[in-house]
Amino acid sequence: MKPKKSPNADIGRNSSLYFMIGLTSVLFVTWQSLEVKTYDKETNVSEVVQVMDDLKEDVPITEMVRTTTPPPPPSAPDVIEIVEDVEDIEETLIESTESNQDAYIEDVVIAIDDVNVGEVEEEEIIPFALIEHVPVFPGCENLSTEEERKACFNQKVQEHVRNTFQYPKTALEMGITGKVFVQFVIDSNGRVAHIKQRGPDRLLEQEAVRIISALPQVKPGIQRGKPTKVTYAIPITFKML
Repeated sequence: MKPKKSPNADIGRNSSLYFMIGLTSVLFVTWQSLEVKTYDKETNVSEVVQVMDDLKEDVPITEMVRTTTPPPPPSAPDVIEIVEDVEDIEETLIESTESNQDAYIEDVVIAIDDVNVGEVEEEEIIPFALIEHVPVFPGCENLSTEEERKACFNQKVQEHVRNTFQYPKTALEMGITGKVFVQFVIDSNGRVAHIKQRGPDRLLEQEAVRIISALPQVKPGIQRGKPTKVTYAIPITFKML
């Protein structure tokens, strides 16, 4: 036998109605809360100015300097004497130097014989291997042949390089080695000039230039009976032992 249930005692009978009423109420409250407007309250700011009635200020005492009045200007003489200008002044006429299209300018003809042309002799530079009389290094003066003087010059230059050589400290620490090719000119006075260098590093090039610049003055080379510039080249090897 099934138990009978009263329809009035059913709890979920109107649940959908209650749900709709609650949802509508929540939406209404949310809408009203979004529509609420708030305004900033006005604040009254009062400015207070403090004024001091008793103001004491020290006024510096100044001294009035009295100056003497300047003397009156000299008065005009009672009688004015008029002197006539008796000197005649000659007027200087300045002629115009401008020329017009109708003016004819005569051509100036200069003869070739009247022109003095100065001859400029270019000082030639002879290589060391082709010079007639090679430069003489100090200590090689007593040699008679040119081949002996050339060999003596080369030997003296190499001895100078070995005696003057100093390995750059920075290049030594960095392990920089290589060969620097140096070319220079022995001028007509026997001095070193126009040094050119090419090497693997700037430090080695600077040391090579310093060595060559310290070469002593030599007897200049002779070409056609007069002192002549001579080019000389030498390699300097930088090697750590």
